[in-house]
Amino acid sequence: MRSKKQTKIIQARKLRKDQTRAEEVLWWLLRNRMMLGYKFRRQYIFKGFILDFYCPQAKLGIELEGEIHQQRVEYDRARQKLVEDHGITMLRFTNEELFKMPEKVLQTIVDNLSLAFPALSS
Repeated sequence: MRSKKQTKIIQARKLRKDQTRAEEVLWWLLRNRMMLGYKFRRQYIFKGFILDFYCPQAKLGIELEGEIHQQRVEYDRARQKLVEDHGITMLRFTNEELFKMPEKVLQTIVDNLSLAFPALSS
């Protein structure tokens, strides 16, 4: 029998393998420290929840919301509160925002990274 932790690890691996088109696009922009040199992780497990993207150095989480999130509003709120209560800033973008306004999404990420370490972004 698997523990909850093992189950989450398996689920995170599956999500990495079967990422959505929006996740794939954003990952190509965040991977390999391409975003101001910050390292991001995909499908990061935090306190039993899986964050789409997470930058430990800046304590910044990013969620891309597709149609499934319209059915899980309360779950998403509870997850966001728990994550933010631990000092992590959460950014939420719809898939549509990423595809229609990628510059705005990227600028919001850059702005939040700059807030985490203002001296590094000057």
